[in-house]
Amino acid sequence: MNKKYYELLGVTEEMSDEQISEAYETLKKKYSEERFLEGEAGNEAAKMLNKIDVAYNEIMTERRESRMAGKSDSSYTQVEELIRDGKYAEAEKALDAFNERPAEWHYLYSVVFYRKNWVNESKKQLEIAMQMDPHNEKYKTAYSKLKEKIEFDKKNAQNAQSGQGAAAGAPQGNAQMDNDQPQMGGGGGLCESCATCCACNMLFNCCLNSCCGCR
Repeated sequence: MNKKYYELLGVTEEMSDEQISEAYETLKKKYSEERFLEGEAGNEAAKMLNKIDVAYNEIMTERRESRMAGKSDSSYTQVEELIRDGKYAEAEKALDAFNERPAEWHYLYSVVFYRKNWVNESKKQLEIAMQMDPHNEKYKTAYSKLKEKIEFDKKNAQNAQSGQGAAAGAPQGNAQMDNDQPQMGGGGGLCESCATCCACNMLFNCCLNSCCGCR
């Protein structure tokens, strides 16, 4: 806020809305009467009347928006706490109660969807959040990790299907022989796959958990 607006009304930022309104009304009455004076005095009063109108409207608009922003931040904090506690239905209900739905709203909804294992829905909400706030690094990082997870799950599903097909077409003798052989390394391929999946999930969860920790 331009401090000149406060100076013009003869008030300070620490004053209440009521005090600022009183100061504005006093000045408005003064200049409204003086504008009818002849010559330069009347012209100057008319100019001042316009200036104090602008100053007052700017001050009150900023104060109102600041209070609304503070209320939204508080509500988002409540949603984050619900997500942290695993109360996803309550978090959804709280988000649905918002009248305004900026980028952070869609981001938090993507977290809820992800925690409910609705990955595609989570991705859509993240895409909306990034469209509304394309420079937000938190959203971009979470989206990147989510895409990695989706791609990993897709490849894993394809590999599983390929493995089932190969097993179904394999000769019985070879299958029996393979069953008789000890598994080297305790089935290293499966462990590696699990480790990759866990790492992917962990990285994405860390991105989404940032909304419930440090913002």
